[in-house]
Amino acid sequence: MLKIVKIIKIVLIASLLFNLSFAETKPKKEENLNIYEKECIPCHKYFPASLERMFMTYLKVYSGELTLKASLKAFLKRPDIELSVMSDMFLENFSVKEKSKLSNKELDEAINIYWDLYNVRNKLK
Repeated sequence: MLKIVKIIKIVLIASLLFNLSFAETKPKKEENLNIYEKECIPCHKYFPASLERMFMTYLKVYSGELTLKASLKAFLKRPDIELSVMSDMFLENFSVKEKSKLSNKELDEAINIYWDLYNVRNKLK
């Protein structure tokens, strides 16, 4: 009888852990999302290169905050394969994104959030 109780407990705990591992977290409501979360994340979440990895590529090429932000904004306003910092293989598979429909103010806000999110220098302090 004691063995059966132990087996039942193990099965219950295992099924609970299994169900919890597949439980979806509730996504943020649309009104609680910032411009970066609304406009950037949905498109980029399906790419093999994460936004963090893309940020590191931009940082490697442009090295500083002002040049990175200005270059990224210019690219988002007028995407051009010649200006892209992504690899040739990435561009062959995914091409260059379409021109952003965000205003200058929205672009600045999204890029600032992007910078703050992935800037490793801020995290070293």
